[in-house]
Amino acid sequence: MTDETIALKAPSLRRTLKLWNLIFYGIIIIQPTAPMGIYGVVSNVARGHVVSTILLGMVAMLFTAVSYGRMARVYPSAGSAYTYVGSELNPVAGYVVGWSMLMDYLLNPIICAIWCSAAASNILPGVPYAAWAVAIVILFTALNLVGVQASGRVNAVLAIAMSIVVFIFLGYAIQYLARVARPIGGQWLIPFYDPSSFSASSFFRGTSIAVLTYIGFDGISTMSEEVENPRRNIMLATVLTCLIIGILSAIEVYVAQLAWPHTGAFPTSTVDTAYVQVARRIGGPLLFHLLNATLLIANLGSGIAAQFGAARLLYSMGRSNVLPHRLFAALSPKTAIPRNNVLIVGACTLLGVFVLTYEKGAELLNFGAFIAFIGVNAAALVHYKFRSGEKIRFAATIPIAGITVCTFIWLHLGRSAQLLGFTWITIGLVLYWTRRRYISKGPSATSSPLMDAPR
Repeated sequence: MTDETIALKAPSLRRTLKLWNLIFYGIIIIQPTAPMGIYGVVSNVARGHVVSTILLGMVAMLFTAVSYGRMARVYPSAGSAYTYVGSELNPVAGYVVGWSMLMDYLLNPIICAIWCSAAASNILPGVPYAAWAVAIVILFTALNLVGVQASGRVNAVLAIAMSIVVFIFLGYAIQYLARVARPIGGQWLIPFYDPSSFSASSFFRGTSIAVLTYIGFDGISTMSEEVENPRRNIMLATVLTCLIIGILSAIEVYVAQLAWPHTGAFPTSTVDTAYVQVARRIGGPLLFHLLNATLLIANLGSGIAAQFGAARLLYSMGRSNVLPHRLFAALSPKTAIPRNNVLIVGACTLLGVFVLTYEKGAELLNFGAFIAFIGVNAAALVHYKFRSGEKIRFAATIPIAGITVCTFIWLHLGRSAQLLGFTWITIGLVLYWTRRRYISKGPSATSSPLMDAPR
């Protein structure tokens, strides 16, 4: 048989997904309740200007979404920020992006566990936070050790259920505003801008956290091999997903701010679950417990998946000798699961829930995400402006705008988050150069396991 015949007979992915399939997939990844978990933190940091931070974050993500869509045309089977940056800019830059994304993988289960512990305390307030934190981390770890993973169908059902709860909340909110709050005149605009509390530095720092609302939209680019007309639909789906999530999120926080005007910071005991406290005011105990349970289930699912993703990434790194092979590349003989890595990530998660707050965890996660966003915009600029013969509109304008806005927001992250983030990158670069020096046989930086890790 000729090579051509073998290639034709080899199994391959089918291009069956349409534009609306991609948009639905993106909404599932991000979740319709995305801004609810960070609402209290952003409100405290931005002094009540949550709506505006969500909208400014959306602008940054829309520019970046276009760059992701454009790069998916060039690398249709890769679909990752570290591949784009490593191939178009520099292998070391690609490694830095990949290493930053590893930090995000490790932080994801931590912030999920922190939020779940706070939400569980709302149900049984007599149980200490520490007990809930330990129990939830053990749950994450135990389920991953036995290989329990939610299917795409389960995730779709959860996304639909969350959407229904969101609309129930909005229905209660509209009724509350009409009958109880009754805002008049300029009060309708206060959620966008309140001159009595506005501070530019606080606002931009709040935006740097609010961008967590959109984290995950880049996963759409990994579907390039399964979608009809990927050159058109990947970019459209990425942009439209960000736009839909941004508008829905702005509506969610807008009605919450009208129902609970900013008169001071949420207390530490309720800041992480501030949105469900708003639900209590709007709809009483019924809406409070409905929303609290919905968000708890959503974050439990996200935390379990995030821990497994981090374990898989560590396995990939161990298999290619970026990390010690014997420890990180080992699989359980019975379950074929990277058991050591699941336990290591579980230990990191347990430590993180007591060392970090939700706010610090979110800022650190966004530190790594913004490095990836800046890198993708830069890769799109280099490729389409200087290397590719393909003529596209705004080849330089859009990525430069994306770089500018993302860098500006990134620089307004908290100083402690920046310090920890740069420390993490320094550790990664030390490991990188050590690997290049002492490991003679292994993949090059451009084929780093960080680039081949599961999304």
